[in-house]
Amino acid sequence: MASDGLKLHAADYGRDNAATRARLPVVCLPGLTRNAADFHDLAVLLSSDTETPRRVVSFDYRGRGLSAWDKDPSRYTILVEADDVIAGMAALGLEHAIFIGTSRGGLIMHALAAMRPTLMAAGVLNDIGPVVEGAGLAQIKAYLSRIPQPATWEEAAQNLATAHSKSFPVLSPSDWDDFARAVYVEKRGKLVANYDPALLDGLKGIDLNTPLPTLWPQFEGLGNRPMMVLRGEHSSLLSDETVEEMKQRVPTLRSATIAGHGHAPILHLSGIPEMLRGFFAEVDRQRHP
Repeated sequence: MASDGLKLHAADYGRDNAATRARLPVVCLPGLTRNAADFHDLAVLLSSDTETPRRVVSFDYRGRGLSAWDKDPSRYTILVEADDVIAGMAALGLEHAIFIGTSRGGLIMHALAAMRPTLMAAGVLNDIGPVVEGAGLAQIKAYLSRIPQPATWEEAAQNLATAHSKSFPVLSPSDWDDFARAVYVEKRGKLVANYDPALLDGLKGIDLNTPLPTLWPQFEGLGNRPMMVLRGEHSSLLSDETVEEMKQRVPTLRSATIAGHGHAPILHLSGIPEMLRGFFAEVDRQRHP
């Protein structure tokens, strides 16, 4: 339940496994119009690991997935959503966690570092940083403004492959099917994108002819803890130049470029779970040398 009474949903993996209690949990934050389903496969892998299982909680922001839609679309903001995450963690008894933020989820992490810094023990920024490339945001805005309504799951997967296969050449037909089932939901016999269309109102007011605000001070605040950034090889939202400056400003930042992925890398593919496990193990060692 949000502070304003709106009902929110989170997927919780490994909560009842006593073996997860000895380790930091993982909190997953999705992108602008995405939901907890994006993290399902990764969450299963992490929570069922035979050696180092972790509790994993993936949030649906208001207006996405199984969370309620807000009657006031002006409340679909990063600060409100960050406050929702704080409320959700309190309700689930999570005092500290390793955060994984995809796209908008990473921007929410920047806000959380200032609002409630003790919540985040470590963080992974998935294809997002303190500089958002206007060209990439324009692509997202254009795609979301004309996202088709498919008639079948097969058509949904094919539409996504047609739109994104150049950025994600490594995805297989089954990956595109999984992608479709994370993006769409069946309602009253029709497949629709699984979010409140009013979310897109916030994009209408962005003037892409002027430079977007940067978040360098907030990013440097994130750098007070172990951090990792993943960048899709074909990303148009996070540039190589931004990643290099992030590493200069926070020399302890770990980084990886994910071959064959665009914005944003799909976290259960291409060896990413192994990268994350290695980073998590390093965080554990730093907390308990």
